[in-house]
Amino acid sequence: GELNGEEIELADFAISAHTNRVAVSDGHTVCLTVELRERTDLKHAAQALRDYRAPAISADLPSAPRPVILLRDEPDRPQPRLDRMTGGGMATVAGRLRPDPVFDLRMVVLSHNTVRGAAGGSIYNAELLVKQGLA
Repeated sequence: GELNGEEIELADFAISAHTNRVAVSDGHTVCLTVELRERTDLKHAAQALRDYRAPAISADLPSAPRPVILLRDEPDRPQPRLDRMTGGGMATVAGRLRPDPVFDLRMVVLSHNTVRGAAGGSIYNAELLVKQGLA
C-alpha cells in the first residue's frame, strides 16, 4: 500500500502469508499456498494427497517411500523433529491443510533435506537409472 496523507491506500494485488518458527537440524519446511484450476473443498484436497502414488516406473524402487505423501491431521504438524524421518526420511509429510483467504488452499509440507534430498535422492536416482538400463 501507500501512505496518502493520514490514510493508507491498500495495494491492488493479493497477498497470502503464514509463518513458522524454524530452528531445525534437518528438514526443509515449505508453506505452500495453492491456486487450483478448479476450486475444491478440503475433504477432496485431502483425499487427493492421500491417494497420490508415485509414477509406476519409480513406485517399486527399493528406496521409494510408501506412502510418498503422508497427510497429518493434527493442527501442529508436520514438525521437523517429529516428522522428518517418516518413511525412513524419504516421505513427504503434509499438514495444516486449510482454505486460503486469497487463493484456494494452504498447507505446510516437510521433507528431510539430507535423506530425501542430497543422499537419498541420489540413491533413488541411481536406482531409477539401473531400472531403466542406463547404469
